[in-house]
Amino acid sequence: MKKIIAIMATVMGLSLSVAANATDHHAAQALEHAAVAETHGEEGHAKIVVQHAKLALEHAKLAEKEHADAHTHSTAAVKSLEETIKHADAGHAAEATKAAKEAVEHIKQAQQIK
Repeated sequence: MKKIIAIMATVMGLSLSVAANATDHHAAQALEHAAVAETHGEEGHAKIVVQHAKLALEHAKLAEKEHADAHTHSTAAVKSLEETIKHADAGHAAEATKAAKEAVEHIKQAQQIK
């Protein structure tokens, strides 16, 4: 009974963590399922371990993809900002503005993915 309460407390705590940080939903879900798998593994419940490990893996892969996509947009934003500075230093306001707009869009897209 103590182990079940411990499992439920872990799940509840991790669920609150998920709600608090919706931007890392898949990472939090992966952590939650991996923790439940670990707890059941300690109890020798191999079938339940497999179920939660598969769910954790699914969420971990999705989190990995989201972070890669966000990284791609962040890299593009850096490049656009460097172009903004280069054009602004040369006195090319129109080109600097265009590059700055591109940076803003990439930053927004990176934030939406996280």
